[in-house]
Amino acid sequence: VASFAAGWALLFLALQGPLHDLSDTYLFSAHMVQHLVLTLVVPPLLLAGTPAGLLRPVLRVRAVAAAARVATRPLVAFGLYNALFALWHVPTLYDLMMRNHDVHVVVHLLFLASATLLWWPVAGPLPELNRLSPGAAILYLFLAGIPMMALASLISLADEVLYPWYAAAPRLWGLSPLEDQRLGGLIMWVPGSLVLWAAITIVFFRWSAARENEERPARAPGVRHSAARR
Repeated sequence: VASFAAGWALLFLALQGPLHDLSDTYLFSAHMVQHLVLTLVVPPLLLAGTPAGLLRPVLRVRAVAAAARVATRPLVAFGLYNALFALWHVPTLYDLMMRNHDVHVVVHLLFLASATLLWWPVAGPLPELNRLSPGAAILYLFLAGIPMMALASLISLADEVLYPWYAAAPRLWGLSPLEDQRLGGLIMWVPGSLVLWAAITIVFFRWSAARENEERPARAPGVRHSAARR
């Protein structure tokens, strides 16, 4: 319940209020914070907090079940999310998104949907839909950060302003457009990677705890037997 509520609260805060205003009007770096919340924080929280019984009836529709099995395959989800995320950070498309509110809304929906698919093999509540084993999930999460890091490096190391919208935006806190762009790239690069490493850590410790619980019953009879002999 806490996970589900936190996911919706963060979604609301990302799309309304100060962060939304900063993103749309002033700072590229604020927009990168918003995108990270929408793609790396909200989806896993919502998936972890959604009961399987709430989604399972939807799979009774054969077409939905077939589409879900394809879309949640790790390679499909990985490729779709990273392709969309990179595509909409191409300067011409990014500028279109910023100048057209309807396109902006659609892009955010695409980010949310594709990011939910990205996280599904790790945190999906329905094990029958392409859930990865813990070891495979750790590798999957590690690889998921590589395209984002590559995009972030291109943005943060650029010698010129890539996004005209922010070049013409009112300045805040003494940040020039190029400094703001580099900060945005670094936000995507470092905090984005840290979120994925936090997820890797959670998967690893849950895996370790599960293996320890499996081994404990096998060890217990030997311990009781030794105690009885003494």
